Amino acid sequence: MDSIHDPIRHLRYLRQSLSQDNESIGFFISAGCPLSVPMDEDKWPLIPDVANLTKYVNSQLATDVDYIKFLEELEKSGRNKENIEEVLSFLRMLLSVSVGGDVRGLNQIQIEEIEKKICRLISSKIDVNLPNDETPYHYFGKWIRSIDRKNAIEIFTTNYDLLLEQALEELEIPYFDGFVGARRPFVDLRAIEDNLIPSHWVRLWKIHGSINWRMEKSGVKHFVYRVSNIDPNNVNMIYPSHLKYEESRKMPYLALMDQLNRFIRKKSSFLVMAGYSFNDGHINDLIIGALKSNPSGMIVALMFGNFEDIENPLKYNEAFRLAKNQHNLNIWFDDCAIIGTVKGLWVRNPRSEDHDDRITALVTHDATENRYFVKLGNFLNFTQFLVRIIGSDEES
Repeated sequence: MDSIHDPIRHLRYLRQSLSQDNESIGFFISAGCPLSVPMDEDKWPLIPDVANLTKYVNSQLATDVDYIKFLEELEKSGRNKENIEEVLSFLRMLLSVSVGGDVRGLNQIQIEEIEKKICRLISSKIDVNLPNDETPYHYFGKWIRSIDRKNAIEIFTTNYDLLLEQALEELEIPYFDGFVGARRPFVDLRAIEDNLIPSHWVRLWKIHGSINWRMEKSGVKHFVYRVSNIDPNNVNMIYPSHLKYEESRKMPYLALMDQLNRFIRKKSSFLVMAGYSFNDGHINDLIIGALKSNPSGMIVALMFGNFEDIENPLKYNEAFRLAKNQHNLNIWFDDCAIIGTVKGLWVRNPRSEDHDDRITALVTHDATENRYFVKLGNFLNFTQFLVRIIGSDEES
């Protein structure tokens, strides 16, 4: 039998945690967030999720002989060809050992060409702009801009798109993404690791790379830089494999993953995750390891939909497993939550009164089934909540 969690109590906790201007507050924005951008039905989604992005790439390369051969080898290794990140990870593994000979029936040139084709197709789908200035990303930016914090807001994202950059720039919010310079911005590792940036600048860490990252070879060295214009004919540095290939090539990813690790380990750190389904084992291991070493840290992961998805009842099994064993990883679904390792339905306590409709409006009740719901797993709902609570800590 399920326990229960009072949604009003925990929404108050969320609001209070986000209002602490002297604590470390961060956000983890993942693949589900672009799906929340309102669009006309014939244009939605703005950017497809990982599954549909993979279907698109596979369909476009369905007649490519080398790609077909590559997918055959990928399946032989037990990898999932329906996940573009597994596809790219396996591809980079082959590329790292292809120098000077064939591997799995493909040579270095063939593998490099497959990589270019995949990255071009991904860029064609995600090199888009937010449709207007009333999007979840703009609401998010307005909340960030509303408070002058002692500790900078840190945003970690696995997404390769430039939607966050667009919203921050349109709202004139200064941010630092690890690169410095004007002609060909380069990675400044010292600024990242030693936190040498003004506190009013948002930190934006793209831990899986970006469509505006490039790599250039000079002699035996490789340099990673950021570009202003997206060139579909130039390979984008998106989705790293977590394997050991050229030190300079993996360097930005490792530095930014280290930054996520450092953030979670900070005293009383508070990280809100949105659009993440806990399907990346490497990120999961980092998160759990950091939380175990820092009992004062807290992660609240906001999941889209109910715990048991009708179409995919096993969708959130990994999230459930992790949260059931880690007290400071709390996971909220629409219909229930795992808080302090305890799974419970959302049930409003009649004694838990709150006259602030910014809180009460988030709790809906299905009288037919007598069930309560908190639908913050939709990034649009969450960012609208952020806008509504601007200044609420002073007014409460």
